[in-house]
Amino acid sequence: MDTNKGIRMEVVRNLPDEEIISGLKTGKGMEDMIRSLYRGYFESLSWYVMNNSGSRQDAEDIFQEVVVSFIDLVQKGKFRGESSIKTFLYSMNRHTWLNELKRRGRALAREEKYERGQERVEMDTSHQMADREEKAAIASLVAALGDTCKKILTLFYYENLSMREIVEATDYENEQVVRNKKYKCLKQLEQMLHEKPALKESLKNLLHG
Repeated sequence: MDTNKGIRMEVVRNLPDEEIISGLKTGKGMEDMIRSLYRGYFESLSWYVMNNSGSRQDAEDIFQEVVVSFIDLVQKGKFRGESSIKTFLYSMNRHTWLNELKRRGRALAREEKYERGQERVEMDTSHQMADREEKAAIASLVAALGDTCKKILTLFYYENLSMREIVEATDYENEQVVRNKKYKCLKQLEQMLHEKPALKESLKNLLHG
């Protein structure tokens, strides 16, 4: 039985780009397609994150977001194989991680200002209005997912809590359980974009800061 499993893993890992794209687009064999992406590219993409101020957990979180975004692009016909999946995922992984580092830098800067008792710099009126509208749109979208997803996404994206801190603030058993739940919540958000395309930019800001 172990031998058969090993054979299946090898087959999934070596699926050609065309077959992966076709499977993701039609939804047929979706689990095999996603498994192929993980086994084919996770280690090399995670290396980039971990060698640029990231942890193994960071690498897993970023890769999950990249896969969700990639599937959405394929299903919408915005990626048709003009470049290799490897090249495309590397670019997405790098872009997503750099945005995450910028987001963390902004969060750290805000915390340092608070500690020093400095007042936050006020945004100009037009930016305040845009920010309120964006937050309202995102809040509406997240609320539709239910209380569980709303809590996890709020703690991670708005309160900037780590996976470990979220475990401590909730009843989940461990960080892996939280990561898996967060991935499912993000997948639900991506699916909702098909029904509410106007919220696409708001979701993009939520994911990438």
